[in-house]
Amino acid sequence: MRYWIKHRSKNLLPHLKKKGEITVGFFHPYCNAGGGGERVLWTAIRALQNRYPRIQCIVYTGDTEATGSDILQRAKQRFNISIPSTVEFVFLTKRYLVEAEKYPYFTLLGQSLGSMVLGWEALMKYVPDIYIDSMGYAFTLPLFKYLGGCKTVSYVHYPTISTDMLQRVSDRTQSHNNASFISQSPTLSWAKTQYYKMFAYLYGIMGRRSDKVMVNSTWTFNHIQKLWKVADRTYIIYPPCDISEFTKIPLTNCHVQKTIVSIAQFRPEKDHGLQIRSFSKFLKSHSKDKQIYKLLLVGSCRNEGDSTRVKELRDLCTMLNIEDNVEFKLNVSFEELKDLMSTSVIGIHTMWNEHFGIGVVELMAAGTIILAHNSGGPKLDIVTDYNHQKTGYLAEDVDSYSAAMKTIFNLKDEESLVIRQNARLSVERFSEGEFERGFLMVCESLLQKDP
Repeated sequence: MRYWIKHRSKNLLPHLKKKGEITVGFFHPYCNAGGGGERVLWTAIRALQNRYPRIQCIVYTGDTEATGSDILQRAKQRFNISIPSTVEFVFLTKRYLVEAEKYPYFTLLGQSLGSMVLGWEALMKYVPDIYIDSMGYAFTLPLFKYLGGCKTVSYVHYPTISTDMLQRVSDRTQSHNNASFISQSPTLSWAKTQYYKMFAYLYGIMGRRSDKVMVNSTWTFNHIQKLWKVADRTYIIYPPCDISEFTKIPLTNCHVQKTIVSIAQFRPEKDHGLQIRSFSKFLKSHSKDKQIYKLLLVGSCRNEGDSTRVKELRDLCTMLNIEDNVEFKLNVSFEELKDLMSTSVIGIHTMWNEHFGIGVVELMAAGTIILAHNSGGPKLDIVTDYNHQKTGYLAEDVDSYSAAMKTIFNLKDEESLVIRQNARLSVERFSEGEFERGFLMVCESLLQKDP
């Protein structure tokens, strides 16, 4: 089978296979999405092409509605990343098989099996020398390793399943991915726990097919170690954060209105409700000067589901009688985003177990005092002491968030400035240059052509 696939591949995209050149294939079905994962993709390709000009880069994508030049132009506009050489796009027609909406039940297993079909389509269209899964489709790795004979690399943004997910189901805790009718039933909770354990076992088998593994944070590293058990070839490579524009915002304490800003898509896991309820509790202790405090919820609405959540959040503000203190800023421009950051005292983040937290990094670079969730990447990697000094605050429930808001607003100007300056210095660890150095270091041994 391997011989047939590799022999067949020689006749596909023949212009890529020049003598002595290495082909690197990135499996990224949503390469035109414009999110943090796509910044990783394009920064990695740029780094490879700058270091190794003769390398041929291929991107397997399901963005069939766009041309290759359209995709590269969007990367330039969205991330200010110019690709120095040509990129070959292999367009896949079966991306619908990895859409979560297709699997209302057994979603993880359905998407993973669907990714194998999509991976097979990719393999049949071209076999690279090195295969990089840059979106987290671990079930495609055995196809390219054993049938394609490729060297394999994974960049894991977020484990498909985690021990925290298992624990929540086992504890019968309701969440956005554990419906109430399941959490309220001992039988269904037991059945889902067994399903998760089975899937975690399979996920570990697939992940171990990687020759090199990169993860984006300490939190992801810890979970991948428990599931994949490949510590000897796993590396923490923080995702690239372009903070240059945010660091141009002057650090000033002249805030007439005391504003809290949230930067996040209106997805259920971002938990905007926790922000609103915490702010409401904080305002109850400031009824006399309530009008000087404002919560700005800045984010994009991707679809009807997001729009429905925004309406529900507005209704929650009305129910708590704080609608005059909360503003929703939807789909704002980059310039308006910077203006909102520059006039805010606090940057708030409430997602439980965020794997990294690029938005947290950007808020710190912009000069707000960060108030983030006491879990995941913000806790372990970002909002940590730097130069033995504080870089922000962490909280986990309504009481701790509202208390932290009070503490931050009561800081003296000089205390606030020290935290903000230190936070801005600390996020230099997450620059594009640092990512490129780490990514190339991990891939270097695989880029040596076999004799």
